[in-house]
Amino acid sequence: MNAYYDLEDWLSWMDDISSKDYVIIDNFLREELYTEIKSFFLGKLPNFKEAGIGAHADNQIDSMVRGDFTYWLDRKRDAQLQTYWDLLDETIHIFNRYCYLSLSGYEFHLAHYPSGGHYDKHLDQFEGRNNRMISMIIYLNDGWTPGDGGELEIFEKNGSSFLVEPKAARCVMFKSAEVPHAVLEAHKSRFSLTGWLLYQPSSVGKLFV
Repeated sequence: MNAYYDLEDWLSWMDDISSKDYVIIDNFLREELYTEIKSFFLGKLPNFKEAGIGAHADNQIDSMVRGDFTYWLDRKRDAQLQTYWDLLDETIHIFNRYCYLSLSGYEFHLAHYPSGGHYDKHLDQFEGRNNRMISMIIYLNDGWTPGDGGELEIFEKNGSSFLVEPKAARCVMFKSAEVPHAVLEAHKSRFSLTGWLLYQPSSVGKLFV
């Protein structure tokens, strides 16, 4: 299997996430893969379900806190995304080899924020469930402009924050337990492929945040 990215690119990104706890990568997906994922996304929109907060039996719908709809991906069922799954394997390999994380699983979903949708400040982690190590977001918003909303707000340790525009093919990765973040209100449909690289296999169950 050919690598999707050169090692020099990966090492630069690993340096960023090691020093800042996050990395932002523009044009992370090449045009062919981007088009493939976006087409798949739009075809699955009728199957999206309103997202909740909390794990398993504690999962609740609260649109005041979170207003997106999701479709959870499955590697066997969604085999037409093979190039994406290969890229994910490559990403995990790089984190394991150069950041010593011992990642052994993942869970990903497609996320749709309709107009008015947002997600309040939170961490991608639960007390007693610390298997999410790296959060990974790939945006699928063609022609995004500032008035469209839906920016990712990242809160830094010094108390400041900054906004990340959800531009097409942009990838954001950050340490799940270390980086509080929020999604600002979307003013039109906002699309992303969002998930987590896990210390334990995804078979332990989805956490729904």
